Amino acid sequence: MGGVQAFIIAGIVIGGIILLIILAFLSRFFSLWIQAQTSQAPVKMSSLVGMWFRKVNPKVIVLSRIQSVKAGIDVSTNQLESHYLAGGTVPRVVNALIAADRARIQLPWDTACAIDLAGRDILEAIRTSVDPKVIDCPNPSGGSDRLDAVAKDGIRLLCKARVTVRTNLARLVGGATEETIIARVGQAIVSAIGSQPSYKDVLENPDGIARKALESGLDAGTAFEILSVDIADISVAGVDREANVGAKLQAEQAEADKQRFQAEAEKRRAMAIAQEQEFKAEVQKNKALVVLAEAEVPKAMADAFRSGNMGIMDYYRMKNIQADTTMRDSIGGGDKDGNGQKKK
Repeated sequence: MGGVQAFIIAGIVIGGIILLIILAFLSRFFSLWIQAQTSQAPVKMSSLVGMWFRKVNPKVIVLSRIQSVKAGIDVSTNQLESHYLAGGTVPRVVNALIAADRARIQLPWDTACAIDLAGRDILEAIRTSVDPKVIDCPNPSGGSDRLDAVAKDGIRLLCKARVTVRTNLARLVGGATEETIIARVGQAIVSAIGSQPSYKDVLENPDGIARKALESGLDAGTAFEILSVDIADISVAGVDREANVGAKLQAEQAEADKQRFQAEAEKRRAMAIAQEQEFKAEVQKNKALVVLAEAEVPKAMADAFRSGNMGIMDYYRMKNIQADTTMRDSIGGGDKDGNGQKKK
């Protein structure tokens, strides 16, 4: 009997110890369980224990569920836990759902989780959908705060634009970011200015440039919807401190025309000189041909003597004629060349 009683007492003691261990283990979840129950967002104790075994922070899940239920959004612990295990930020997604619900924006749980897992700030996206965001174009952090464009008349213009965008939740996953918006708007503005006949047209009607950029569908394939494109500042490059921009530009244009005309005149002078040298070379060439032809005369005379076609008296008569011709040229000034110089 004594041994049986001792065995029973030992069993009771061991059972009590096990029970104390179980109670001590459950006590760490008891406060969360009570908080969930009293907040009308019940969570099973077994679910809390399972979270501990699955390395899930029960406090994050319970508090997020309480927050969502109190906001009128019923999200199960299984959904919260699944997103937690997938590497998402559960509190941020819950806050985004609440903000979207208050703003009457349809945002399904799966879409919110996908946006969060894609690395986008879902809460910031909701805020931008409610309160549109203004983007500077170009971005000053890129090293330049002005767009550089040239009109058809060759005048450079410096322009700064501001783009108002709103997040497009349907294209947030996979859509292009702000950098794409800035690049497209900048390209559209530069193209619009380049198509204008004169810089005066741009300065007179800058909203026309912005309207052309807005109508180009620049937000296609991006995570944003462009609400407006506004020209914040536009000026002529290099004359931002001039009181009379037109006079300075006219003076610069006149100087440019002067240099162009001088260059054209110099080109024509060089062509004339080159043509003169070509004519001189042609004259020398013709003179050389004459000399060559005259050199054939003695050879022809020698052949005539040998063949008997020419006698000695014919030769003397030819020499007399040459002497008479030389005398007449000397008397009539024929001993000078075309430049008035005496022939050698």
